[in-house]
Formats: sequence, structure tokens, C-alpha cells
Amino acid sequence: MAGPAKPGVRVSDADRDKALATLRDGFAAGRLTDDTFAHRAEAALLARVAEDLHAVVADLPRPWRLGAAVTGASAACRRVLRSADRWLRGWPPVLQLPSGPQRRFTIGREPACDLTVAHETVSRWHASLRRDGDSWLLDDLGSTNGTRLNGWRVTTGSRLAAGDLVSFGAVTFEVADRHR
Repeated sequence: MAGPAKPGVRVSDADRDKALATLRDGFAAGRLTDDTFAHRAEAALLARVAEDLHAVVADLPRPWRLGAAVTGASAACRRVLRSADRWLRGWPPVLQLPSGPQRRFTIGREPACDLTVAHETVSRWHASLRRDGDSWLLDDLGSTNGTRLNGWRVTTGSRLAAGDLVSFGAVTFEVADRHR
């Protein structure tokens, strides 16, 4: 785990988002109580310098580095991040893109969903896949813990491709083309 950035360096919104995501993961894994999570989330939102933000997540097991947000990541960078994630967490399960005439699939904890993911961080009606020509778009359905595509939060129609990493709450899948 890397230490804090240079002393006195102001934190960015991206740094705060990463700290909050780390706290959410720690809470979902049972490492933080309700009160501790609430206290630390407030501290992360009020943090002005890197040392304060680092102190909020320093004892959690996930790797944490301030200023490590990747913007406009190239394909090579995404491969490196995916390899590191696989090494740290193990291989993610595969989410096979659907084939057939159905144009919309729902994903969530509810048994009536087309893809049921039984995990406490997944909302009952979490996300949807909808066909757009020959490709698929991923939408979040107002989930509590969010939907992410390659680490980026999804709100509306994000195009999926084979090899992408999709997270529903704390559950991550690797997208596989239906021809795989």
C-alpha cells in the first residue's frame, strides 16, 4: 500500500471518490461497522489534503494510492489494470453477452431478473442490458451501490465490449462476446 502523496497536496474529487469506493467495499465486506463507515465517509468528504484522506482508508486491505486515477486510459493501460485486478482478486466470473431475439435483459438480486446476482451489494433491480444494433448498452437502474464499467460509474447507455470489466455493487464480471 502506497503512502500519502506529497505533504499538503490538496485532494481532488476523483481522490475522494476512490476513498469513498474503498470505504463502501470495506463496509460491504464487513470490515467497518455502520458508525465507523458513516464517520469515515464524512471525514473523506471533509478532507482537504492527501494525508487526511489517506488516514481514512489506511487500515483497509485494498491498494490505495492518491492521484492514481486513470483518465482516458489506453487499451494497454486497461490491460495492465485488468491484470493487476485479476492478480489481487482472482479471475472474475464471465458475463456472456446474450444471443437470441430478446432486446433487453435485467440484472439484479430479484429472482424475476434475467440475470440474478445473489449478493448484498446488488440491488433488487440493479442494471439492464439493451441491444443497440449489433452491440449492447449497459444502464444502471438507480441502484444503491452503483454499476461500473472498467471502473467508471455508469448512469446511462454505456457500450460493452468483450474484455470489459462490469461491476454491480461489489460483484465484478468480465464481459465475453457470445462467439467466445
